[in-house]
Amino acid sequence: MRLRSLEPGAVMPLFADLSAFAAALPAKGSLLALDLSKRRIGCAGTDVERRLVTPLTTWQRQRFADDVERLKDLVRRREVVALVIGLPLLADGGFGPRAQAAKETAKAIDARLGLPIWLQDERYSTVEAADRGGDDSVAAAVILEDALAGLRCSAGRQP
Repeated sequence: MRLRSLEPGAVMPLFADLSAFAAALPAKGSLLALDLSKRRIGCAGTDVERRLVTPLTTWQRQRFADDVERLKDLVRRREVVALVIGLPLLADGGFGPRAQAAKETAKAIDARLGLPIWLQDERYSTVEAADRGGDDSVAAAVILEDALAGLRCSAGRQP
């Protein structure tokens, strides 16, 4: 999969509506989820049919440019057509500093990769990942499973 070439300053939107995000997706192609923290990035992906979710990798964050290069490599190897990035909302659903940081990082990733991005509510994903005995890649898998369930519901299918 080749990354789409963008005109300078052109970006794909961060979708605010899940059905609009779904409409921007091709029929086939992998999704890649990111669980972003200050220290680590956890990644999980789907198969091209979007039936299976697999925790992939977790790495210590480096310089942003280095992290983007690792993401580009995953995008190419896994035929990724869109990203799902965890949005750490407050327990009451509010938008705090961590959610703002995630949104800003998503915008910066968007400017470099040019893929559709959905910001998925990730409240409690870390707890669920810990219950499964996993790390940040498992948290990314939980985020991706939640996004897929939402996509199925928006398409009128059972989650």
